[in-house]
Amino acid sequence: MFCPKCGTENPNNAKTCYSCGHDLENVCPSTQKKTAKTSTIAVISFIFALLSIAFIGSLPSVAPVKSTILLVVWAILLTAILSMVLGIIALVKIPNSKGRLKGLPYAVIGILISLFIFLIGLILPSLNVSPRPAREVRQKAQLHFINAALELFANKFYFNGYPPSDALDPTGKPYCGAMKLCEAVMGQDLMGFHPDSHFRRDGTNDYNNPLYGPATLQARKGPFLPIENANAYQLKDIYKDVGPFDRNSYVICDVFTKKRYSSKNTGMPILYYKADTSKNAHNLDNPDDPNNIYNYKDNYALLELGVPEEQDKKHPLFTDPKIFYEMTKNYMITTQSRPCRADSYVLISAGIDGLYGTKDDIGNFEMGWKPRQKGKNK
Repeated sequence: MFCPKCGTENPNNAKTCYSCGHDLENVCPSTQKKTAKTSTIAVISFIFALLSIAFIGSLPSVAPVKSTILLVVWAILLTAILSMVLGIIALVKIPNSKGRLKGLPYAVIGILISLFIFLIGLILPSLNVSPRPAREVRQKAQLHFINAALELFANKFYFNGYPPSDALDPTGKPYCGAMKLCEAVMGQDLMGFHPDSHFRRDGTNDYNNPLYGPATLQARKGPFLPIENANAYQLKDIYKDVGPFDRNSYVICDVFTKKRYSSKNTGMPILYYKADTSKNAHNLDNPDDPNNIYNYKDNYALLELGVPEEQDKKHPLFTDPKIFYEMTKNYMITTQSRPCRADSYVLISAGIDGLYGTKDDIGNFEMGWKPRQKGKNK
């Protein structure tokens, strides 16, 4: 019989579960429902991974105190190790449960996040930690966290893979990659993604029925990105003039916050671009090459809004779209021009200067490009 508490298979005459000690005398093997339970160990592994990210997020506030930094680093390492150990245990137990347990994505994502955080924790003591480097580490952790959320989304909706990033919604209204990213991992109201969504800006399905409201909460999936770690804000919180977009649309912002005209402290939107795997080009000279795997136009209208405090100031990534292809090029490949992450997606943070297309931009890929190399990155 299967233990109703942990899902472990036991002999039919067992009185207690040999794994967790749960009383089995009142459990009838012939009437047991073989419905899969989410593995508690896998979920705890995922939670510990999130906790390690939270500890990294606390670094800017403790940076002036070296003794406190060491304590936080030890907390990062400990939570990451616990997450990895529990995740590995879950990876063993779930396949051996004969369908009684589920939750492999939580275990896998927990292990991936914790491994990344563990490596960060190992190098932190050797760094001269100050608020700026700490925030850069925190930003890289946030992008890694978004990666994990997108993997959970793809796991739930594997038939569509990653969410689209094109500049318009199916009705032709401006709804860019940054906004579709937020809807996918959090929903348009930050309460979870609706499976019937086709990423329409107005949040309706093909029959014009609203998908995002209290009546649809039971049908939602996620949020895959916890709201306390998301830095999600509406466009009206960031920009005074939102151009062609809906002022109430949410985007996920980076950690480099500044006080906006709305009196809210926000970062800049995380730009999201999905790879078109049916294409095969990464043309550094022609951004409008129809065979480009990535399309710079996915977030071009958002870049056109300019810098929130100086909306007449233009982002380099807007004034020269070639920069997008230079900064996303995989410089490890020398035989031809290929982008980083050619089979998935790229994420870009504007960095501490708040400008897209400058040397302090941070991505979810190894950025080999530097502004001084412009015109030579071929």
